[in-house]
Amino acid sequence: MKVTLYFYDLETGGFSPRLARVMQFAGQRTDLNLKPVGEPDNFLIKTPPDVLPEPDAVLVHGITPQLTIAEGISEAEFVKYLTSQVFAPDTIAVGYNNIRFDDEFVRFTFWRNFADAYEWAWKDGRSRWDLLDVVRMTRALRPEGIEWPFASDGQPSNRLADIAAINKLEHANAHDALSDVQAAIAVARLIRNKHTKLFDYLLNLRDKRKVAALVAKGQPFVYTSGRYPSEYEKTTVVVAVAPHPERDGALVYDLRIDPDDFTKLTPAELAKLWGERGKDVPYFPVKVLSYNRCPAVAPLSVLDAKSAARLKINSSKIDKHLAKLRLCEDFGDKLVAALEIMQPKPQTQMIADSQKVDEQLYDSFVNDSDKTKMSVIRAATADNIADLQLDFADDRLKLLFPLYKARNFPKSLNPAEQEAWEKFRAQRLLAGNESSRAAGYFRRISELGKTKLSDSDKYLLEELTLYGQSVIPED
Repeated sequence: MKVTLYFYDLETGGFSPRLARVMQFAGQRTDLNLKPVGEPDNFLIKTPPDVLPEPDAVLVHGITPQLTIAEGISEAEFVKYLTSQVFAPDTIAVGYNNIRFDDEFVRFTFWRNFADAYEWAWKDGRSRWDLLDVVRMTRALRPEGIEWPFASDGQPSNRLADIAAINKLEHANAHDALSDVQAAIAVARLIRNKHTKLFDYLLNLRDKRKVAALVAKGQPFVYTSGRYPSEYEKTTVVVAVAPHPERDGALVYDLRIDPDDFTKLTPAELAKLWGERGKDVPYFPVKVLSYNRCPAVAPLSVLDAKSAARLKINSSKIDKHLAKLRLCEDFGDKLVAALEIMQPKPQTQMIADSQKVDEQLYDSFVNDSDKTKMSVIRAATADNIADLQLDFADDRLKLLFPLYKARNFPKSLNPAEQEAWEKFRAQRLLAGNESSRAAGYFRRISELGKTKLSDSDKYLLEELTLYGQSVIPED
C-alpha cells in the first residue's frame, strides 16, 4: 500500500481520556501531497448510560448525549471501523495536539472495547504525527510567508482557529470535528508550500530512532514544546543530561538557564521544584523528552542569526551554561532520582477494580493468549455474544467484559447480568452522595445556569438536565 496521511479530530464529553467518552469523530485521508483520498468520515458515538459528560465540554461543541444516542454508533462499532477502515497499514495518523489528547482517547476507547491500544500507531507501517508542534517550530524558526496570530492578551496564539482565520483558510465551525480536520489540512498545506524542507524534516521525525540519534549524542539542539514560554515562541536550546530511566527518552536541560541554582540541590529538592505548577512558580529548566511522541527537535545548525535574535537566544550564554553542566557529572543521576521520587513505581501486584478498570490500561501489558481471546470478543455480534465464555488470565479483562456487553449489546444481558449492571451504574454515578459524579454533574449545570448564556446554551443545559435525570438509577 502507499503511505497516506489520515487527519482526524475528536469532540469529547470531557478532558480526561480515562473517564470521558468520544462523542464525535471526523477524519480525512490524504496522500503525501495533502490531496484528499476518498470521502471524509464524520459520525457520532453513543454515550453509554453509565457516563455523564462534562457540561462545560458540551457547551463548547454543542453535542448532547441525546443526539449521540439518536444518531450515533456504539463504541464497539466505532472501534471496528477505526481498526478496519481508518488506521489501515501504512497510515500516518495526524491531528492538532493529538499526541497529548486525541490519541489518548483512542487508546482508552480501544482498551474498553478489547482492541490493542498500541498497534494502531506503529504496526505494519503505521505511525502518528502531531501538527501542533510543527506549527510552533515553523513560527519560531521559519515564520516568513505566513501570518501569525496573537491572543487578546498580546501573547502569540497557535490555536488552529486563529491561524486559519488570519491566513484566510477555510474553517467554518471551530469545535466541529470535521471542520477542524479541514482546517488542519489547510494549515499543513500552507506550511508545506511555504517551508517544504522543514515540513518534510519534521514529518520524518515520526521515527523515534531519528529523534534518539539527534538527542542522545549529548550535543545542544533546538527544541520546540508547549512547556516552554510563549515569549520565546515555545522554543529553546537544550541538551540531554540523562536517559529516561524507564522509557525511550531523555531528560533535557534548557540552556537559557544558568544551572548553578540547580546542580547543587538534592534529589528531594529538585523533585519539589520540578513538581510545582502555577503562574507564580519558578521556572524549572528540565523536561522529559519522549522519543515516540514526535517531538519538534532540530540540529543547532537550523538556528540562523535572524531566528536566534528573534528568540533571544544568546549563543555565548548557551556555551557558558553548557560548560557548567558538563562539570557537574552527578546532575543527571540526581535528576533521575528526583523523577523517581515524583513518579514512584506502581505496586507490583495489580488490583483490578470494576469501578476503575476503564482507567487501568497502563497498569500492565496484555499477554498474547488474552489478545487472541480479545479478538474473539471483537468479532462477536448481538446474536452470539451472550454465549461467549472466555477465561482471561488478566483480571482487568474479566471485569471489562460484562461492561462491554452492557454498553454495546444491552439486550444480550440475562436478568442476573442486568441486575449487576444496574448496581454498577448506581455505584458509579451515586456513590459518595454530595461528592458523587451525579451530584457534581447537576451542581455544575446549576452553576453554569447562573451565568450569562445564549439561548442555545440554555437549551444545551436543559438537555443535559433531562439526560442526567434519565440515566440516574432509581433507589
